[in-house]
Amino acid sequence: MSGTGPERGRCASAASGSRALGTATAYAAAVAAFGYALMSLYWAVGGRGLVSTVGGYVEQFAHRGGPVPVLVALAATVAKVAGGLLALALVRPWGRAIRRRWLLAGATAASVLLVLYGAVNVGAGALVLSGAIHPAGRVDRTALRWHVGVWDLWFLVWGILLAVATAGYWRRTGNRNGGSPGPRIEL
Repeated sequence: MSGTGPERGRCASAASGSRALGTATAYAAAVAAFGYALMSLYWAVGGRGLVSTVGGYVEQFAHRGGPVPVLVALAATVAKVAGGLLALALVRPWGRAIRRRWLLAGATAASVLLVLYGAVNVGAGALVLSGAIHPAGRVDRTALRWHVGVWDLWFLVWGILLAVATAGYWRRTGNRNGGSPGPRIEL
């Protein structure tokens, strides 16, 4: 049932605001992805800044050198660029070349993966840093702080932004080809 007068204006305004939020979060997700890709590319071409904040095998590979760390960093760069392009496909005209259900499936899967990966790592790291969990092995607390506060948090934020952008795309494109957007979700 559609409203009249001011009620219709509020609905249109809410829909417009929801579309704007979906668009803004898609661009923000792309910025997060491309920014992270730049870090990986920097490390792939031999940059050493902040590599000690990553810790673990990544830091060991970087110090050891050779083709393996370069290939891993390049693969990470490509994956992150693909994630940025996926976010942009939700709002750019060229994204219409991808079937709606495939774009929704890919963006949903990427969102879930990023959020879960980021949340589990941030949560586990925070538990270790707080002393609630005591790992058996040695813990590089500096690297762990960076993971909790930057690296893994970056994945979490990127995933949340992509999830909101995906929901916006789903709502915005639900009536295309006679489809239904499903239940109304206010963002």
